[in-house]
Amino acid sequence: MKLIRQLLFFIFLCNTVIAQDIDYARNVINDLCAPEMYGRGYVNGGDESAAHYLRNQLEKMGVSAFDFNYYQDFKINVNTFPEAMEVDVDGKQLHPGIDFIVSPDAPSVNGEYDIIYLNKSVIGNPNKMDEFEKTNKKGKVVVMDSTGFNKVQKEYFVAAEQNSFEATVIIKLIPEKLTWGVSQEVSSFSTLEILKKSFPENGKKITLNITNKFLSKYGSQNILGFIEGKTKPDSSIVFSAHYDHLGMMGSETIFPGANDNASGTSMLLNLAQYYSKPENKPDYTIVFIFFGAEEAGLVGSKFYTENPVFPLEEIKFLINIDLAGTGEEGITVVNGSVFEKEFNTLKDVNDEKKYLMQVKVRGKAANSDHYYFSEKGVPAFFIYTMGGIKAYHDVYDKSETLPLTEFQDLFRLLTDFVKTF
Repeated sequence: MKLIRQLLFFIFLCNTVIAQDIDYARNVINDLCAPEMYGRGYVNGGDESAAHYLRNQLEKMGVSAFDFNYYQDFKINVNTFPEAMEVDVDGKQLHPGIDFIVSPDAPSVNGEYDIIYLNKSVIGNPNKMDEFEKTNKKGKVVVMDSTGFNKVQKEYFVAAEQNSFEATVIIKLIPEKLTWGVSQEVSSFSTLEILKKSFPENGKKITLNITNKFLSKYGSQNILGFIEGKTKPDSSIVFSAHYDHLGMMGSETIFPGANDNASGTSMLLNLAQYYSKPENKPDYTIVFIFFGAEEAGLVGSKFYTENPVFPLEEIKFLINIDLAGTGEEGITVVNGSVFEKEFNTLKDVNDEKKYLMQVKVRGKAANSDHYYFSEKGVPAFFIYTMGGIKAYHDVYDKSETLPLTEFQDLFRLLTDFVKTF
């Protein structure tokens, strides 16, 4: 009976530890997606608030800093939309982020405009097409819908998107999903994407009130910390993730960025919490880098590789985590085919422990913060989870709907993989 009680207590203790880990992960994601973080972008200093939060978490864990405040500062040019964001078609008000998005490089635009259409009924009719070509588009809005186009017509459509006819605004009607981004530049004209189902059929007039603010040499930052290795302190395993997201589109619409990449940021903090405990002290030094401005074009990681705080040659391996909130279909490992030995080791660990459904290999890609490291000769993986919700770069990537299906198993796989070095 005593043995049974001890076994039950051990099981309870293990489950309690696991539950606490996932609770902490969830709390971190909730905090990073809170309205006070403003989407971790460049409106209202959202990125700075997130960086301050991360620094405080590392300090509480006793993670060491390369600098007194964990910060590595850099500058970025970025286009923002801190104020008005209004679109009205024939009296129907459209909702930012839900019905429409503005191109990240858009300038301000304000006024009421006539609508000119470029769609199947126009491009498939020589007379209407001739009329479209002759019509002066200056001071007007061209609404483009490629539904039903053949290959040649689509090529014309793609060329027309460049606005050689100098319309004030180009609007593209999108059949399914709106996907936003960040730009370091401002275009000479505005482009909007509007869900086709939200756009009034044969609308005549459109009223736009969109205000941009271009920030030149905006100060952002990477956040860094480390836990010194017990036997090989001069060689390091680096875990990285970007903490920034898209911020705000207008004064009210927030892009929370739960999966992209509050989830990966939370994974790094969980790893920091794990390795900061004396019983888990690693052989190699473990470095944690939280990159800023990834969404603006890998700016933070590029800056770091050009200004490393310790020699890049000391990095044994880098593991970059982005989109860690699902996992029903396993994970994909970018650079897996580049670093075959390490990939096979990772896959062997997963096959033995049965953590994830699959560990899928992928080649080289410049799609996250691992890229500039591997370009400079640092062995690096970029790992992301697959399956589950499809929210990405939209207002629906929220903490309350992020399942964290395989978060714990991915954590276990990563810590087991580090033990193989």
